[in-house]
Amino acid sequence: MTPVCPFVKAARPDEASLKKSGESQTKHQSGQEVKVKQESGESATISPKCPFGYDSETFKLGPFSCMICQALLYGSSKCVPCSHVYCKACISRFKDCPLCGADIEKIEPDTNLQNVVDRFIEGHARIKRSQVDKDQQEAVGEKKTVIYEDVSLERGAFLVQQAMRAFRAQNIESAKSRLGICAEDIREQLERMGATSELCSQLGAVLGMLGDCCRALGDASSAITYFEESVNFLKKVPTDDLEIIHTLSVSLNKVGDLKYYDEDLQGARSYYFQSLNVRRDAIKNHPSSPSQILDVAVSLAKVADVDRNLGNEDVAVDEFQEAIKLLDRLTLKPEEVGLEQRRLSVLEFLKNQLSEKQPDSNP
Repeated sequence: MTPVCPFVKAARPDEASLKKSGESQTKHQSGQEVKVKQESGESATISPKCPFGYDSETFKLGPFSCMICQALLYGSSKCVPCSHVYCKACISRFKDCPLCGADIEKIEPDTNLQNVVDRFIEGHARIKRSQVDKDQQEAVGEKKTVIYEDVSLERGAFLVQQAMRAFRAQNIESAKSRLGICAEDIREQLERMGATSELCSQLGAVLGMLGDCCRALGDASSAITYFEESVNFLKKVPTDDLEIIHTLSVSLNKVGDLKYYDEDLQGARSYYFQSLNVRRDAIKNHPSSPSQILDVAVSLAKVADVDRNLGNEDVAVDEFQEAIKLLDRLTLKPEEVGLEQRRLSVLEFLKNQLSEKQPDSNP
């Protein structure tokens, strides 16, 4: 699963340098604006605050969190006799309570607490007051309404954050549940607002994460369905965003991987080749991007591996050699240590593959 939240856009370098210097001033100004509007009788718009402190920008463990996966409780289960509560999938791996060390005699479902958690998730960040209510209050001479801003984006980021925590802790069902809610939210917005680039990219990324969950659960068929749907939405987005290009090509490769493991080599090659074409097009538009060049080399390796297994040895050798030439010509900056390590790793793999002989080939 990708660690990048699809709801968070990376700041530009010039934006990042100005963020800290202007942060306190912005908060002060916004606070004064709300105060002035309230005193003058105008309606004010303010950002909502979760009463439990949960949001998508900070790390928070609250009363609805599992202390093991550090995400919101899913399948809340109570340890007997100590009564500490965790996710069912998390606590099932323990014989002693992680918090107090007491022996776990049995685990009981805490349905009441889980119902509260589910209601909390359903209502989180959905507190925008309607214009109708405002008009009605004004008609009877009451004070002007404070209208909370639309925070559907914040809700999406919050759900993805919780899903990613659960996924890293191997609580896959919890991650899948949160991502499912997020996908439903985005689909509702698509119906209201149409297929905007932002919504399509968000849904494509979330569907890819759902595919990762299904793959981790061993449900290859559902994983392929999610990955293919992810591809369909990401293809609707203009291909000038490198992050979108990468996500699209990765989803194509993941479908190829699943078909490869299912011994559908022709199907695998089709998806690998689509991914390769997406990455080659990216290089044409971004020739100086080292990560894109690395991605092309990886795609060439995948296509070559399938061609070799299909008996097309000469074609496979040409593809391995093309990938090696790309990586040999790639120059990286001293600070790009991670990319250099990846380059060397892929290069070593390619050279090993090129030196291998097919079992059925002549000496």
